[in-house]
Amino acid sequence: MAELKYKPVSHDRKAFLAKARTRKGFSRAYNALALEYQVAGQMLKARSRAGLTQDAVAARMGTTKSAISRLESAGKHTPSLATLKRYASAVGCELQVKLVRTKVA
Repeated sequence: MAELKYKPVSHDRKAFLAKARTRKGFSRAYNALALEYQVAGQMLKARSRAGLTQDAVAARMGTTKSAISRLESAGKHTPSLATLKRYASAVGCELQVKLVRTKVA
């Protein structure tokens, strides 16, 4: 079966965030999830570059589209490293993790 090509839906992230930041407590909650949003963003970019749908990634990983949707939703699910490795492989990438020492003032 031929794999479907991913066609992203346009989304004005800056406008969305500008509107959302007007809500009380949004900025604090958003900033607390910065790493999760960064990982989810990387996952979406990798899937887009591979031209794959969530269904296609799910088939490659032996899981469901809804599981992939949960993986790509920042803050709702914390995937294991093993799952992230499988996702990376499914979209033609290699998972790299590094620890960066923080500067102490």
